[in-house]
Amino acid sequence: MKSNHLLWRILWLLTVVIGVSHSAAAQTTIKLTLKEAEETALKNHPQVSAALLAALAANQVPTEINAARYPTIVSNTTGAEAGDATRIAAGGLNNPSIFPRLATGFSVNQLLLDFGRTGDLSASARLHAKAIEQTVEATRAQILLQVDRAYYLALRAQAVLKVAEQTVAARQVAVEQADALQKSGLKSGLDLSIANYNLAESRLLLARSQNEIKAAFAELSAALGSREEQAFDLADDGNALGPLPAQVEAIAEALQKRPELNALQFERDAAYRFLKAEQASKRPTVSAVWSAGLVPFHDTRLGSHYNAAGFNVSIPIFNGGLFKARAAEAEYKAKATDQTLLDFGNRVTRDVRLAWLNADTAYQRIGLAAQLLSRANEALALAEERYRLGLSSIVELSQSQLNVTIAELENANSRYEYLIQRAVLSYQSGQLR
Repeated sequence: MKSNHLLWRILWLLTVVIGVSHSAAAQTTIKLTLKEAEETALKNHPQVSAALLAALAANQVPTEINAARYPTIVSNTTGAEAGDATRIAAGGLNNPSIFPRLATGFSVNQLLLDFGRTGDLSASARLHAKAIEQTVEATRAQILLQVDRAYYLALRAQAVLKVAEQTVAARQVAVEQADALQKSGLKSGLDLSIANYNLAESRLLLARSQNEIKAAFAELSAALGSREEQAFDLADDGNALGPLPAQVEAIAEALQKRPELNALQFERDAAYRFLKAEQASKRPTVSAVWSAGLVPFHDTRLGSHYNAAGFNVSIPIFNGGLFKARAAEAEYKAKATDQTLLDFGNRVTRDVRLAWLNADTAYQRIGLAAQLLSRANEALALAEERYRLGLSSIVELSQSQLNVTIAELENANSRYEYLIQRAVLSYQSGQLR
């Protein structure tokens, strides 16, 4: 019975192992560089596509407005049958006659003069479309920042996982060493108990690290515009650890290149062109009309064709202050965009300054973390030698191992934190495109 039970357990374990191996094989690891990740996100992310479509829609508005400058040609076919001496006697001040007929023809309307209102409306629409195009650039920059941040977080998770694996290996060696010393009578069982506790603690760190790298890959997949669960083999570009640009240069570049700031400038200009168009609303408009056609079936009192041309001058006299209020509204909105632009410029300056300070602090942490790791390794080497010679307890060795683990984690965190803060600075200064 025991042998059968053991056989079933072995078969169950083999089934689990095979299932895990199959599931692991089903998830293909994708090799990826930062540049490839950025290109993939800009190609696949729905936010970029939505912004591009909104820009394409905005670029159609100037064409819609400019249509007023061109002739409008309408084809009409009209037929009527009426009794003798039929006239419309109600519903109007005139008294038109209705003649039986069937006629077809064309009418052409052409705007001649509106004192630049159509031109100002078209210019305002073009400037608004340019603002929307800058919004596309802003969306691209935001997506690139998300990708860079997710990419560096995934690299940091990989580095932390490597530290956790090394820590487990080192603690396993310590357990074996403590076990050997106990068996030889040189150390008590307390040392082995503490070593086993440290090993268990390192395995907890390994489990957390494995979960964090899965979460980082999920974040990176979402930044790439994918909803699938993916695993990545990420290339680590060590050349990105260069020094920062001058703070003044970063601020000047941001005020020149930030797409959100450029979009507000276009919106400001569009608002002032719209103000000019509203101010022209109270001026006359002149238009011409021409109609011509054939009347193949008609009453004897009508001709067989018609041809007429004329013009119309429309002069606004009184409309309850509508045009004046619209012009005042446009003026207030235009002045408001001036203040919005000024405020956003101030916030851009602040954001760049804060991003630069954060990146500078992260850059300094890299050197300090490297020094910390070097000192921790020196102390660990000394502690291992003292413990091997029986000159110290397991507590001293455990503390040294813990210090090395903390220093290695800080070293990994500081490196990738700087890369993340550098990406934030590039975004705030308008360099991410």
